[in-house]
Formats: sequence, C-alpha cells, structure tokens
Amino acid sequence: MIERLAGFPDSVVAVAAKGQVTRADYEQVLLPEVDRVFKNHRRANFYYELGPQFTGLDPGAAWEDVKESIRHFGAWEKMAIVTDVDWIKRLVSGFGAMMPGEVRVFPNAEAASARAWIVAGTAQVNAAR
Repeated sequence: MIERLAGFPDSVVAVAAKGQVTRADYEQVLLPEVDRVFKNHRRANFYYELGPQFTGLDPGAAWEDVKESIRHFGAWEKMAIVTDVDWIKRLVSGFGAMMPGEVRVFPNAEAASARAWIVAGTAQVNAAR
C-alpha cells in the first residue's frame, strides 16, 4: 500500500510504501497526489519512503512508476528515495543519473535527513501556475 505523508510543503509529493505495492495503489493514491501537486506547481519535489514494512512492488506498480517518471520527466526538481532495499537503491542510482533534477537515495536510518533535504529550498520551486 502507498499512503500520503502529511507535513510537507504543497509542492512536495510525499508518500510511503508499506507491504506489497500494487498498480491500484498507484492509481488510487500516488497518481492523484502527483496530479494535485502539478495542478498548482510547474515543478515539484518527490519524497518516497520504502521503509522496513515495505515487502515488494508488483509488475503493474513498477510499470506505473516508469510511466509516471516519463510523464513529468522534466518537472521534478528533487527526488529523495528512502530505502534499505538494495535493488531499489541500485535502480534509482542508475536511472537517477538520467533525470534532469537531483536524485538522492537515503538509508531508512536517515529518513529525517531526507525529509530535511527534500523541503530545503521549496520556496524556490515554482509557485502556482
């Protein structure tokens, strides 16, 4: 499941994954949240926490993740991915080099640092369209 996280600026998509993440989680939670943020902002930041309760990502969710990255490819200012899952760290590090914005991977123990980094400078992220 994916849940929206509170306490972030309006220009930050902030979610946490717990258990098995499905395509339905993307369609019902993540995509509407991304649409809400981009309705009001030209550029945004993304915080995605895959903590110790995260157990996996089904193929449909993985496909939605790829599609969503492409849909707003140039609009992400910064992305913070918080995880201890090795294959996700490697995947994000590899694809992160191709992203126009800044992408950082943080271990779960540094989630507070990831949150601080993702909100730093959000005043500079483009305001309402």
